[in-house]
Amino acid sequence: MGVQENGNGLVGGKNKYKRMESDVLEEDTVLSSNHQDQEGVYVEKRDTRIYLLACAIFASLNSVLLGYDVGVMSGAILFIKEDLKISEVQEEVLVGILSIVSLLGSLAGGKMSDAIGRKWTIAFATLVFQSGAAIMTLAPSFTVLMSGRILAGVGIGFGVMIAPVYIAEISPSAVRGSLTSFPEIFINLGILLGYISNYAFSGLPVHINWRVMLGIGILPSIFMGVALFVIPESPRWLVGQNRIEEARTVLSKTNDSEKEAEERLAEIQLAADLANSEKHEAKAVWQELLKPSPAVRKMLITGCGIQCFQQITGIDATVYYSPTIFKDAGIKSETHLLAATVAVGFTKTIFYLNSYISHRQRGSKTFALHKHHWNDCQLAFSEPYTIFHE
Repeated sequence: MGVQENGNGLVGGKNKYKRMESDVLEEDTVLSSNHQDQEGVYVEKRDTRIYLLACAIFASLNSVLLGYDVGVMSGAILFIKEDLKISEVQEEVLVGILSIVSLLGSLAGGKMSDAIGRKWTIAFATLVFQSGAAIMTLAPSFTVLMSGRILAGVGIGFGVMIAPVYIAEISPSAVRGSLTSFPEIFINLGILLGYISNYAFSGLPVHINWRVMLGIGILPSIFMGVALFVIPESPRWLVGQNRIEEARTVLSKTNDSEKEAEERLAEIQLAADLANSEKHEAKAVWQELLKPSPAVRKMLITGCGIQCFQQITGIDATVYYSPTIFKDAGIKSETHLLAATVAVGFTKTIFYLNSYISHRQRGSKTFALHKHHWNDCQLAFSEPYTIFHE
């Protein structure tokens, strides 16, 4: 009997051990499944961020066009003046007309983006700039050159206006601030590329070099044309057109989870319904700007004030006329002139990237302060450089 009991006990013990082993295996399976799920979520989030980054970069290529045009014209104007025999007044009009025309393009871009969509407004901006750049490259006279520059200015105005709007509308709130800074970064990169182009092609014959400099500006717009097959339409515009399923598809690609995509879609639909119910016409918007509420007034003062004091420093004039400033300061060689502008471009770009990193770490206010400090540094950079060469 005792042996039998011991035997039963042993058998029961074996069953117990078998159950424990089964529990351990089951727990390992669950942990392994959870680990795989976590890896899948991580990969999905990484792919989403890469896709968002690609969309922001492609949308910002139009900002490269503005920066490149500003940078390249500063050096190309030296050779245009010599080749086409234009006067100083014509030189000033040629350089300054871009700002006026791009302003008009920006004002018209809002209406067009509401009518045909953000993505195709970017496409239109690219096409118009390509046409203008091609005309400038082949221009036989000042009149034709001006017509090409006006076209290019319109394209730049459309592109610079729509890029931050598009990026803000496709980006989740967690990364929206960082991604909407891309157009400004790409403007500075474009200025640097324009300076480098001036230096690289300055050795060509005078009737060819400035045409090549201006023609190179077509390349970013070609990349932009290719990018149109990659980037999606703005989900906010799609909702406004009652294309809800298409908007849901875009949001599923730009958000980390389906839940976030649905929450974002609900927010956009609520905002669209509110806009439709209040009938936000252009006249109402302008009335809100001219007679703002206290909250809107504070935002207007802040936004317009920052932009005003940024431009009042004269930094754009310094960028446009860097070679002329260095020439008047005593640098005679055209190679040295354009090399000096490349140094200015590198300084501007590096300091701006430093400010961008500060923006991500410390916030937008610190970013704005750093940006103005770096503008001051750039303005001061030319003085020791020219003294050294004298």
